[in-house]
Amino acid sequence: MTGPATRQVPRQTQVLFVHGMGRTPLSAFPLLSRLREHGLQTYSFHYFVALENFATIQARLVKQLCAIAAKGEYVLIGHSLGGVLLRAALNALPAGTRQPDQLFLLGSPITASRIAGRIRDLLPFQIISGDCGQLLSSPERMSAIGSVSTPTIAIVGNKGIKGKYSPFGDEDNDGVVSISEAYAAWAEQEILLPVMHTLMPSSRLVSEALIKNLRRTDKGAQRQEA
Repeated sequence: MTGPATRQVPRQTQVLFVHGMGRTPLSAFPLLSRLREHGLQTYSFHYFVALENFATIQARLVKQLCAIAAKGEYVLIGHSLGGVLLRAALNALPAGTRQPDQLFLLGSPITASRIAGRIRDLLPFQIISGDCGQLLSSPERMSAIGSVSTPTIAIVGNKGIKGKYSPFGDEDNDGVVSISEAYAAWAEQEILLPVMHTLMPSSRLVSEALIKNLRRTDKGAQRQEA
């Protein structure tokens, strides 16, 4: 006589969110709540740029990625500096570590930040942003982080002001990062949305675009406009 068959419970896909500079994981509470509603298991990674340099934060993030990777499938979301940290950490993962299924970059600069470059020598900026602020302003250090092999979708805002009083002139931007600064030639897809930089993690437009494109594996760079 055989007993009842054991029901196999599918393992949830894990999602790790890394916030931007000067923010906390709470900035993505609406986004992570929506992801949990869709059956995803969410985590956050916290750091404090005034007390930790970029290398120290990166090393801690590598450890968390390894712990999550050991549990199974996972997806990464990085807002602003959080995306920069995720790219650096992915390129420093130990050999044999399970790679993420997808990487979502939310308003994350790929090249040096124009705004950070303008204020990098101001003492208040140096105190508040520390080494990470200096990295964001450095073309050499930003370039050294490099691309990643993970299937990547860049979600970029274009609701910032343009014109005479904008640091970006007539270029589309989200108020902090311009379209060109967030452009990743190696990303599979770029999605433009009418959102401001700071509000990206809490924007329903962003969460809907992310959920819609979650687990997509089709190749070929695309650009979508809302």
